[in-house]
Amino acid sequence: MLELALKSLANRKLTAALAILTVALSVLLLIGVERLRSEARASFANTVAGTDLIVGARTGSVQLLLYSVFRVGNASNNIGWDSYQALRQDPRIAWTIPVSLGDSHRGFAVLGTTGDYFRHLRYGDAQPLTFAAGKPFSGVHDAVLGAEVARRLGYQPGDRLVLTHGSGEGALSEHEDQPFTVSGILASTGTPVDDTVHVSLAGLEAIHAGWESGSASLLAQSGLLAEGVSADAQPESITAFYVGLKSRSQLFAVQRTISDYADEPLLAILPGVALSELWALLRVAEQALLVVGGLVVVVGLFGMLAALLTGLNERRREMAILRATGARPRHIFTLLMGETVALVSAGILLGMGLLYLLLFACRPVLRTVYGLHIGIAAPSATEWLLLALVLAAGALSGLIPAWRAYRSALADGLTLRV
Repeated sequence: MLELALKSLANRKLTAALAILTVALSVLLLIGVERLRSEARASFANTVAGTDLIVGARTGSVQLLLYSVFRVGNASNNIGWDSYQALRQDPRIAWTIPVSLGDSHRGFAVLGTTGDYFRHLRYGDAQPLTFAAGKPFSGVHDAVLGAEVARRLGYQPGDRLVLTHGSGEGALSEHEDQPFTVSGILASTGTPVDDTVHVSLAGLEAIHAGWESGSASLLAQSGLLAEGVSADAQPESITAFYVGLKSRSQLFAVQRTISDYADEPLLAILPGVALSELWALLRVAEQALLVVGGLVVVVGLFGMLAALLTGLNERRREMAILRATGARPRHIFTLLMGETVALVSAGILLGMGLLYLLLFACRPVLRTVYGLHIGIAAPSATEWLLLALVLAAGALSGLIPAWRAYRSALADGLTLRV
């Protein structure tokens, strides 16, 4: 009966093709939404692997995570350098990475830090940062570029660039008097590191000398203030700092110590917990997208059902001939069910093929525009479950035309006029 069902579908190529395409597009949307959701979560989670705490001025934990790690938004306040130096002396802390944000370069965030950034920062499965070319910054006016910055702007080690004071729409003033030289380019990580220009804290101090009023003073414009800034210069404040502990058993104790710091109000967050809060905020949107995808699948299956029912009325002669040649009602029922399952299965295969083709074509755009690193891997357990549900729903929808053919085939065979 399966062979007969396939031959019957081959005789109705256009109707079958439209039904398959309808199911394929539905599957493409449903699994595409699930893939983007899961990959976005994985991409966020892989950004700060190995970092136990993130410390910033007291604000919301999600806000601190977004601006200190993902360069989204701005800090409500900075941390005093004296406070940072005092806290990093805690014997329970193995390492710290100070970060200072606020400037930009042609739309990319500029991050001021120290050499500890390249030694201790991890991503993915605790992978260290590596250099595709060049080396870490050593001079005041050296810069290390993320892979995406170098690729999109065409920079190579030795090239010069100018930073812009501020970020976003307010980034109007350029530090033209103090250009930076590219000392190195990091290998791609699939994280916000790729979209960042890294400079030393001393470099940020140099370009901001004389900018206390928000614009350059005459001495700053002449470069006289910057000449006195050494590579060991310390800033007055930083945006945040990352913390790695000697023992994770001290995690909550250190977090409490930082949160109770008397000299200024600080907040220490666990990156994983803050990410969970972020996903909790976005859960409604995620569920809404999945519901929309599910509704599209339902609409697609109803479209296929309508095509089957319409075709069933045009196939009365075929059903009658089958009955006349000895086919029983259960054979007719099996034939229609086989056609439905074949259509849904073909639609699922085509939809998954279109999904992988679309992901392969759109990966550069998603990576460049949205910062999402979408892997091309086999379907996850959740995706297999969704595909099984689509197949089951398609089979259930096929019961209606199959039952109608089962009930009416005998009557049509007896009353059919030649």
